[in-house]
Amino acid sequence: MRNAALVLGLIGGIVGMIVGFFSYGYTQAVEHFGEIEGLAEQVADVEVIRAASLLSPLLAIAGGAMARARALWGGILMLLSTGGMYYAFGFNVFTMFPIAFVGLGGVLALAAGKPDEPKAHF
Repeated sequence: MRNAALVLGLIGGIVGMIVGFFSYGYTQAVEHFGEIEGLAEQVADVEVIRAASLLSPLLAIAGGAMARARALWGGILMLLSTGGMYYAFGFNVFTMFPIAFVGLGGVLALAAGKPDEPKAHF
């Protein structure tokens, strides 16, 4: 389960980076060129979008990388990333895979325990 969490976290984080690049770029383009009514309008809270564009994929990749050695911390980071992506970008055709991959990776990391230890994360 730890390996699956690692792979899901990395893939979801990379796809989340692509969503983040476009989201950050969109807010920057509308700020620079101005709004076009009905086509390109600025989002309600630009700073939330920009922060989530950076932090959510970062947390997903870091959580996925930590999943093998520190499954509890990796799972928590991936679930925080999932919440950040959902809050900032919503659930749509572009975000459904990164949200689902990172969320499932977080759940798998939290559920993973070392096979030779009776306690899951300690």
